[in-house]
Amino acid sequence: MHDERPGVLLEHALDRYEYPGDMARMSSAAAAHIGARISTARKNRSMSVDELAVASKIDSSNIRGYEAGRALMNVQSLVRIAEALEVEAGVLLEGVSSAMFAQER
Repeated sequence: MHDERPGVLLEHALDRYEYPGDMARMSSAAAAHIGARISTARKNRSMSVDELAVASKIDSSNIRGYEAGRALMNVQSLVRIAEALEVEAGVLLEGVSSAMFAQER
């Protein structure tokens, strides 16, 4: 059954909207986990968000969204962030499981 209240429709639309830099607005336990790992790796290298943004060629607002777990990056962005942090991409994905991703509504 479909809920057609305007707020619910807008919420569903925003969940699937792609923002600049292929930043999908899709909060999930996976996004929060990966974001925390990015933030930790960045801080361990004494990098600011802006420095990571320049090194990865990804807008700083996207980096902030990733670190806050508000968005999940695509694979290319994940690899660029990992390269900028001088870690393997797998390090940022460590501990992630399919159960952590938001389920399709």
